[in-house]
Amino acid sequence: MNKPLAVAIMGPTASGKTAAALAIAAAIPAEIVSVDSALVYRGMDIGTAKPTADERAAVPHHLIDILDPSQAYSVRQFRDDALRVVGEILARGRLPLLVGGTMLYFKGLRDGLDELPQADPALRAQLDMEIARHGVTALHARLCELDPPTGARLKPTDTQRIQRAMEIILLTGQPMSALLAQAAPPELPFTLLPVALEPSERSVLHARIAERFDRMLAARPGLLDEVAALRARSDLHPGLPSIRCVGYRQAWEYLDGRITRDQLREQGIAATRQLAKRQLTWLRSMDDRITIDCLAHDSTGQIVEQIRSLVD
Repeated sequence: MNKPLAVAIMGPTASGKTAAALAIAAAIPAEIVSVDSALVYRGMDIGTAKPTADERAAVPHHLIDILDPSQAYSVRQFRDDALRVVGEILARGRLPLLVGGTMLYFKGLRDGLDELPQADPALRAQLDMEIARHGVTALHARLCELDPPTGARLKPTDTQRIQRAMEIILLTGQPMSALLAQAAPPELPFTLLPVALEPSERSVLHARIAERFDRMLAARPGLLDEVAALRARSDLHPGLPSIRCVGYRQAWEYLDGRITRDQLREQGIAATRQLAKRQLTWLRSMDDRITIDCLAHDSTGQIVEQIRSLVD
């Protein structure tokens, strides 16, 4: 390799990414960069399965507890932060381990971000009026005429994305599909080795998910205590990205009296399984990934050997 190495440890929720990264760092001098849209928030520790204080003391961790739950964090912000932090870790002569399950962050890091124009409030209001008058399906039909590839890709009911695609056409005079095709992916200043922890048996992963959610509920303090503290704040509400995180949304609804304790458990586990399914779908679209069975007893050893073959 003519560029320094960084390793991406990816996988669905409950696949053992944190444990694997800690074991790798015990064998190879490394620092961990979180690639998780929930771990950025302070005061959200139990429901996010955040690394413990002891684990973070044993190995340096980055991009954890960097925001208040009232704030939002974009893919662009993550990419800028990750590039900076990885550069600093490499300068210290250590191996960066990018660990997490937010696949959109990994994609943004590897493929870069488009340079499409910013939203225009006046134009957005105009499109809102058009949708109110004629319906979103009429705007979708117009989009299909002006930008057939994007129109075919979007569902006729996807108001937000249809509106955004039309906004870009009106602002630039060009279809979004053409602008995206022109954009060349940026070259990373390091070689990113993608390692995916994937289960050989989905049912075992589902059992892990259920067991972990039950532990979160049974802990003292537990998930409900954590969400109760968040609800006590006047500036937080269910529409925020932080509160929409899996587990937190369901716990908030329970504390609001809208669902029962049994429904909280059932819906929280189901939402976590759906998240894992989406994560696995993303992973399987990455043809260059190294796949490790997260249920194998020597899964971490396999990753360490892969890394050593490249750094030795």
